Amino acid sequence: MFWKPRSAGRRGGRPISDPGALYDSGVDEKPFSEPRLALNRIYTRRGDTGETSLAGGQRVSKDSLRIECYGAVDELNAVVGLACVTVEELIPSQGELAVLLGILRRVQHELFNLGSILATLPEDVHPKQPRVTPAEVEQLEREIDAMNGPLGTLRSFVLPGGSRLNAELHLCRTVCRRSERLAVALSREEEMPEDAIRYLNRLSDAFFVWCRWVNHKLGAPEVLWEPNRAASAHQS
Repeated sequence: MFWKPRSAGRRGGRPISDPGALYDSGVDEKPFSEPRLALNRIYTRRGDTGETSLAGGQRVSKDSLRIECYGAVDELNAVVGLACVTVEELIPSQGELAVLLGILRRVQHELFNLGSILATLPEDVHPKQPRVTPAEVEQLEREIDAMNGPLGTLRSFVLPGGSRLNAELHLCRTVCRRSERLAVALSREEEMPEDAIRYLNRLSDAFFVWCRWVNHKLGAPEVLWEPNRAASAHQS
């Protein structure tokens, strides 16, 4: 379970100025309630029949569309974590990548916030429950614009490759697109926060830019799509 409601304290929020920062720890007001968890026992056997619990306690099938949706977001968080490890390994020789590490770590927290709201039926949402908001979407847009600036104009589609980090970020992009498709499908059946789909759409765009940006910083070539490199183009 991603999140359970707790009583609201003195929390609010303010815009994030540092793209790698979650919030200013010196600020009393925070937008979301902190987690209230005690994970001492990992298995409960309650899921052995193919059901799981939503944040409000409702039991649903593990293959329901809502579970598929936030499960894909959870998978996305895992592959972002993989990319973070690669960035950390590169930073000693490529210090400019540190800004991307801060962004990706923030995105991991935002994805968990998104999972929280997706795991909750609309009638059970708490005012201070973690979620994605227009602030997260706007921050991604600022980062896309800033990191796309130094990149050359594309004359073809790009393929994953050129560097391991580029390929890992493309994997993030494709899992993000799948998460978005599932969120759109869920929105046709149930009420969904509008910002959830907007965030995933913008995040997938951001991953595309980050893929190109890391190869630019690493001096790695972009792998461009060449239709005539297919086997059929070489048949006599």
